[in-house]
Amino acid sequence: MSSEKKLRRRVITPTTDASNADPLLTGRQLHLEDDEQANCCERAFVSREKIKWYWAPAFIGFWLLIYCAISIPASNHLPRPLSIKDEAKNPERFIAERAELNLQRLVALGPRVVGSRENEMGSVQVITSTMQKVRAELGAVHDIEVDVQVASGSYIHWNAVNMYQSIQNFVVKISPKGSNSTTYVLINSHYDSVPAGPGAGDDGSMVAIMLETLRVLAKSKYALKHPAVFLFNGAEENPLQASHAFITQHKWAKNCKALINLDSAGNGGREILFQSGPNHPWLMKSYRRAIKHPYASTMAEEMFQHNFIPSDTDFRIFRDHGAVPGLDMAYQHNGYVYHTRFDRAEIIPRGSFQNTGDNLLALIREISSAPELEDTSKHAEGHTVYYDVMGWFLVFYTETEGIILNVVVSIGAIVACAVAIKLMANNSGLKLSKLLKRTLHTFAALILGVIAGAILPIIIAVFMDLVHIPLSWFTQNWLVLGLYFCPFFFGLGIVPALYFHYTSTDRLPIGQRVQLLMHCHCLFVALLTLILTICSIRSAFVLMLTCLFYTVGVVFNLATNLHSRNVAWIIPHIVCYVPPFLFFVYFSHSFLATFIPMFGRFGDSLNPDLILAVFSVAVGLLVAGFIVPMLHMFRKSKTIICSLLGITLLCIIIAATPLGFPYRPETSVQRFSVLHAKRTFHDEHNNVRRSETGYFIMPQDRRTYSVKNKVINMTMARSVKDECKKETLCGYPMYNMRWHKTREHGLWIPASEPVLGPLPAAKVVSKKQLTANKMRFEMELTGPDHMGIYIQPQNGARVVGWSFHQAPLRLNFKPPYYIYFSYGVNSDALKFWVELEKPNGDWRTPTFELGLHGHWNHHKELHTADFKKFLDSFPSYVDATPWPASYETWLY
Repeated sequence: MSSEKKLRRRVITPTTDASNADPLLTGRQLHLEDDEQANCCERAFVSREKIKWYWAPAFIGFWLLIYCAISIPASNHLPRPLSIKDEAKNPERFIAERAELNLQRLVALGPRVVGSRENEMGSVQVITSTMQKVRAELGAVHDIEVDVQVASGSYIHWNAVNMYQSIQNFVVKISPKGSNSTTYVLINSHYDSVPAGPGAGDDGSMVAIMLETLRVLAKSKYALKHPAVFLFNGAEENPLQASHAFITQHKWAKNCKALINLDSAGNGGREILFQSGPNHPWLMKSYRRAIKHPYASTMAEEMFQHNFIPSDTDFRIFRDHGAVPGLDMAYQHNGYVYHTRFDRAEIIPRGSFQNTGDNLLALIREISSAPELEDTSKHAEGHTVYYDVMGWFLVFYTETEGIILNVVVSIGAIVACAVAIKLMANNSGLKLSKLLKRTLHTFAALILGVIAGAILPIIIAVFMDLVHIPLSWFTQNWLVLGLYFCPFFFGLGIVPALYFHYTSTDRLPIGQRVQLLMHCHCLFVALLTLILTICSIRSAFVLMLTCLFYTVGVVFNLATNLHSRNVAWIIPHIVCYVPPFLFFVYFSHSFLATFIPMFGRFGDSLNPDLILAVFSVAVGLLVAGFIVPMLHMFRKSKTIICSLLGITLLCIIIAATPLGFPYRPETSVQRFSVLHAKRTFHDEHNNVRRSETGYFIMPQDRRTYSVKNKVINMTMARSVKDECKKETLCGYPMYNMRWHKTREHGLWIPASEPVLGPLPAAKVVSKKQLTANKMRFEMELTGPDHMGIYIQPQNGARVVGWSFHQAPLRLNFKPPYYIYFSYGVNSDALKFWVELEKPNGDWRTPTFELGLHGHWNHHKELHTADFKKFLDSFPSYVDATPWPASYETWLY
């Protein structure tokens, strides 16, 4: 009897009471009734609570269409450039054609390397002649002063001493007539270039824009409130030496209270503001008031400052060594030609000059009249959050306001989702506890989807590297969509799809379940926003915007009761998601267009596909986090989602074909630095213990093997890793500090002896024993205009003093010590001294090893016939930057 009592029998009997009807039967009955009662429009789109499957391509196509039709044009938009013919009607306007002519005169000199005749004489003459024309047009309201600075000094850069001698700055000050103001605005760009490049984009374009801006200001009838100093610096690529010389030594430096720094990591396009302040919000207020074509991003600032971008600018020098707050702006379009011989003037759109010129001219006038300029220290009020919207206008607020906004919106989104879930329980007849359990399950499915979506692109990235086809998207950027975005979208969608499939008997209609999934995604994004805000990451604003617009859609659905409809609720969400989608794909497009060319100079130690896969996951989650769940509202949703994998498979096949080969001549080249070098090592008796000659090659990307069977003797190339274990800092002529970071990835090919100029030589002027345990060496260094010094103490000795910058000794840098040295107009010997201490007082054994490397990086006449033949054997898609070099060591 007890067992029979426990047995429950369910009998379904016909009833007219809807409240007593079986929910599953009721659902099926409602399906039939809905189909019968649906109007023509609903019948065309909807079938049994879902959208008909053949509308899915239109749904996906809609998002692609507005991306291509609105976001991409906004990202590439440039204003109409003014020509010299337009000047009569626009006397106060920037004239793009004049800036273009300025650039052509500068670039005609060829590469402008520090120490070269083209840089130290030619560039100065071009700027001087242009300034003479500016003086001839000088109006009645301004005065102009010109000063050519020649300076020497040093500072610490990347754990090395960066030392310079007689480098130049061309400095112009334009002041209101009769002004005695001691508050200046500083505008900076550099006219030097890398060894093999004409430097049109980096940074000749900005020099040309500054010259034209000076001309417009000089002849203007409207006076500036405070003077503006235009710094044309002659040694940025060395790196950053001339800006250090100005801010630490020039007579006008102490009066410069704000900075506008202009640089380039590409060739034209729109200049992006990617660093502001720091801690001076008033500068962003000035930018917002003045700028005509806004393009700015807090996200770019945080990425740059966390070293995601393999570059540096003079902004850091002015900030760290002069405490000058400012704005850092740069070109980033067409980064494929950056620092190559294809960085030419003719490929820069004239509209780029107009865009930057309009902005710079307005910005100088605005900042020079800002009341905060007179005492900037009173207005240091913290960081800012800023971003432009489609290039139409700028959004800007303080970091504190950003924190409040992020928290309020996140909490509001959580509350809105909680209310929606509560109403869903009421409408469905489910107990709230049961619906919360389903919410938890749905949230788990969402998280598993995100994880699956993240793992799939990473697996594909590793696979692409293992089969030697990384960077297949380098030229064909659209392959990124299929290779890494589609598998992420697949993982994000397939896990919830399987969850819905295996719980298809759930009492909730599919429309309610998809809404629940989207609510869970909103909760996930809101929590992520709060976490990033707590971590002081200002870029959390993008997630906040996602929550904000989704919450608007939720509130609208709740207010209109559309949330209880099977399909109609999706319409407000689509409408509300269009604005953030356009914004997200706008800056994501710019982000990828900037970063993809940079992978060509990330070095060969990192898998670029892996980095891009991670970026794709982050961007995909932001852009399509609320779009992919809507696919579940279509019939055959699993088939639709699985088709994304088909696209991925197709793209992998394309990547393995010639279409997927990364490089193209001139437009998207592969980079190599190639030194024709001689290495000589001396023993303690100054006898040569080892000497060899060959080609030292520094790869710049992952696919070094792409030239293996094409370049002469490339199959003989050997890694330098073993040499790094034997010799100080590998024993090769590393050009600068960046090379040292990747020195173990260099290659060496034995070859004939190079032709070199006078070799670097360190003459011992005197050797004095100061105490029983201390010795002082006084020396003189001569050689080419780019040299490096390595100092490695031996046999228990340690450096206790020297004439170089004191920071490495004061901060206990680990030896060997590296001093990078270059000179400009004066080739006098560098005099220095080093004091070493030996605890045992035994001076019969070597005390230190001195390594010297020299670089003849603007002396094509030294290239031998064999070297030229070797360079000519590189494929046409390679940009090889060549020069002769030497490395030699002595023991003292």
